[in-house]
Amino acid sequence: MAKGNSSNDLQKIMEEIRSSEIVEDRIRLFTELGNIDLTEIPDLASLVDCLIFDLSRCLPQILTLGIKASVWCGKHLKMTLLSTQDSQEDEHSSLFYQLLQDVLSFSASTLSGLMMLQVFGEKALMDTVEKFILEVLILTKDSVSDVKKNESFGAEILKITHIVIDAVIKLCKVSDEWVNWEIFDEKPLSLRKPDSGDYVINITNCAIEKLSQIGVIAANNGGNSVNILNVSWKGVVSLLQNGGGNLAEKVKIANVVVTLLTLVTEHLKCAAEAWCSSQKETISVPEAKRIFVPVKFFLINAVKICSFYPCQAYAIYREIILCVLMVSTFRIELNKKIPLKSACTVITELLEQTSLDLVIFLLNSDKVKLEQKLEVLECLFTNEVNSHSSVDNPTVGVCSLTTMSDIFSISCEGMGRARILIIGRVALFISLLRVSLELDEDVKVGIAKKLQWCLDTLVEEDVYSNMLILQIPLISGSGKTAQLVWQPLFTSLLNAIKTFMIVISSSKAWPELESFLLEDMFHPHFLCWEIVMECWCFVLRYAETEFATNIIGKLCSLLKLLASSDSVLLPNSSLRKLARSICVLLTHGTQAMINQVYVSLIDDDRSQLSSILCLALFIEGFPLKLLSDELRHTALKRIISDYFEFIESFQEAPLVAHASGLFGIPVFILSAYLQSLPTSLSDIDARTLKFMVSIGLNYRNSADEKVKEHYLRLLGEILGIIASVKYLYTSHDIEEAILELQNIFISAGLDAQLYKCKPGLAQFMAGLIHMEISEKDDDAKSCAVWELYHMLLKERHWAFIHLALTAFGYFAARTKCNQLWRFVPDDAALSYDAVSGEKANKDRFMHDFKAFLEKEMALLTIEPCPKKLELLGREGRLLKEMVHKISDIAGDEMGCETMDIDDNQQSNKKRKLPDGFNRGVDLLKSGLKVIREGLSQWQLNQFEINELHTQFSQLEDVIIHLEKLAGSNEVSA
Repeated sequence: MAKGNSSNDLQKIMEEIRSSEIVEDRIRLFTELGNIDLTEIPDLASLVDCLIFDLSRCLPQILTLGIKASVWCGKHLKMTLLSTQDSQEDEHSSLFYQLLQDVLSFSASTLSGLMMLQVFGEKALMDTVEKFILEVLILTKDSVSDVKKNESFGAEILKITHIVIDAVIKLCKVSDEWVNWEIFDEKPLSLRKPDSGDYVINITNCAIEKLSQIGVIAANNGGNSVNILNVSWKGVVSLLQNGGGNLAEKVKIANVVVTLLTLVTEHLKCAAEAWCSSQKETISVPEAKRIFVPVKFFLINAVKICSFYPCQAYAIYREIILCVLMVSTFRIELNKKIPLKSACTVITELLEQTSLDLVIFLLNSDKVKLEQKLEVLECLFTNEVNSHSSVDNPTVGVCSLTTMSDIFSISCEGMGRARILIIGRVALFISLLRVSLELDEDVKVGIAKKLQWCLDTLVEEDVYSNMLILQIPLISGSGKTAQLVWQPLFTSLLNAIKTFMIVISSSKAWPELESFLLEDMFHPHFLCWEIVMECWCFVLRYAETEFATNIIGKLCSLLKLLASSDSVLLPNSSLRKLARSICVLLTHGTQAMINQVYVSLIDDDRSQLSSILCLALFIEGFPLKLLSDELRHTALKRIISDYFEFIESFQEAPLVAHASGLFGIPVFILSAYLQSLPTSLSDIDARTLKFMVSIGLNYRNSADEKVKEHYLRLLGEILGIIASVKYLYTSHDIEEAILELQNIFISAGLDAQLYKCKPGLAQFMAGLIHMEISEKDDDAKSCAVWELYHMLLKERHWAFIHLALTAFGYFAARTKCNQLWRFVPDDAALSYDAVSGEKANKDRFMHDFKAFLEKEMALLTIEPCPKKLELLGREGRLLKEMVHKISDIAGDEMGCETMDIDDNQQSNKKRKLPDGFNRGVDLLKSGLKVIREGLSQWQLNQFEINELHTQFSQLEDVIIHLEKLAGSNEVSA
């Protein structure tokens, strides 16, 4: 037919169809309809009347007509949207949109008609059906995409598109039921000819692809397209269950899941950006739900698809992990600002478990290999971001709302190096531990191996700061009993690990956990050590008695091997660390266990080993109050007896005659006993005060630095003993003791080692409330007390400031003295301006002192804020440097121990030192003398002096070693 006559021809054919009563004539006429160029026809509204014919007799023609109508409408839809807005065009646009609705209605009716016919047989017809469905879905997609631009007809078009989508889904489901998939699967792929099963797969693949695109458009259109959003994505999920498992060969399932994950991250990113711009506005629960409910919908559909096709999900496991980590990190970030607290609770209720399900399906699927599951765990909990070097990227500890949206800008390639995701990884690890009961045995073993990763991650300063200050919402219970509870992040980690311990207690993952706990018992980071010890305590509380006793027995045997006089007074020595661990564990043991440890380690004899072990355990808090009454009475009797035996022989056996560091150990033991179990001891009399005076005299008269250092240690311990025995302050000898302290700390001059006994001095000064203090200027004892308090309050190191203020606060609250200003110097540390460190002012001291006391009495409530996180972050960096330094030293020592040495090549030959070595040593000694004289004249605060003297002492040791080498004039080869 000629192009120019298409419209006239259509009208003529339509009139003949209406007037014809013979079916064969209708078929002939509809065949002619297929030859008309519909793109030249401006009005297709009358084509709806085509439904009056018998569909089964005219199906190819009707499908061809539907294809052409859909193509024509799609072309003119774009043209209509680009047209001008004059009155004539408005009328044309109105007619077109009415026509568009008619075409979509026609398509929906045709699809419904196809469901009643088993049309999947003839190849030519099936090709037409595929093309018809494709063009209908393309038109539907374009209609939904442009519906926001059409206010007049938008609602009606959405209703019809919903019907079309529903019809496509039903047709695909019905066609799936027509195919015998068991026979289809039996045919080899190479020999398989196109049949109804292939056509069903092709049509379903087409529907899934286009419905996914429609679902994305509807998601971006907002609330007006919510019905389209639901029907399209639910249709995708429903259709993916078709095909008897054969869709995986044709459908790009991984792309569908990635599309859903992209929708999740895009919606969350939009929320983050919006909330960044309104930091001070509180986000309400309804507002948060408006954002997160669609996100949950996307996640639920992704979870369902992954559960159907776990192998295809594994292919994109990095994308899945990135999405889950983003949700987890975003949840933590929302919790850092009070205006976003409600959003944090909503995201926990709606998204936490659903996002976690994505990971659980990967880890639990029988179709995913074990090595693949372990690969997923490795990607989730990687050490790639943990480095000794500093990282330029902003950390979570200093992350603000302006960087919150950066969470969603991370790619899969950069995911392992993104520090901002670290806290999200930890939160996800906690969640995984809490649901570990659902996981397979092999996965539990893999998670047990990742406990070490958790400790290594806690060392990071950003994680450390958040772990101490953040509280997170958790879902407690399930079903109707489920409720939201807030819990500190640190507590939630501990509880999660305990839950995991219970779950794996009788599984093959337990040996991994036990090895982890044993290897990290000496962890240098205090927070990690606390976690390990809490786990051990949990074991002792609930394990069988034999198992707990066996553990304690092995630790006590190791303690005996580590015992030495050199390490017992070093807080960070292996001996003291192990003693600390044993004491912590014993607080959760039975009385019989504590008695057994005491008898086996301490009460067996009075040997040197027993004394060392006794001191180490008492210093670290041995639970004396849990001992049986008989053993506790015997222990105290022996301790006091040894103490008086020592102080009575003190003058007869001067310290300089003792090479061993154990000199005075009965004093240390009694002091540790009183710190661990405060009690009133009537047996301790004025001899203790006289002993303290003797220590002071010997200290001031001694010239040996090491001897003086040990005297100061003794002095610090005896001051602690006196502070514990209140009635000693009423003794006549107390004045002499105070004056001797004045001589040591005020009159004797500067000594860098004095800081070692200042904690004991602070305790002693607080106990002065039990003594009558005159407020006259001519009273020597009172003047000495004032000077000692002046000295303490002048200290500028934060630890000494705290000690001094605590002691003075206790004294000031209970003393009968009225003139408290006498105890405070004009240049007290808190008197200075905090910024410049200059211009001392007593009023400033009183203001800060009051604030200190109020903080001590207040019930602490911790809220995350940038300042607190920054302070904790700085503290965390220092701790991390310490841990890495200790790890490096341990590594070097291990390297030295395992170094292979060829004994045949080893010799005892001596090499002569080079010329000038002796001269260099002499110059160093001369320089050392000059430095020592200069230090005594340098005006520094106490902390700086302590640091310099420590460095000076180390330098002195090196020079002494070099001097010995110079004396021998030769060195081993």
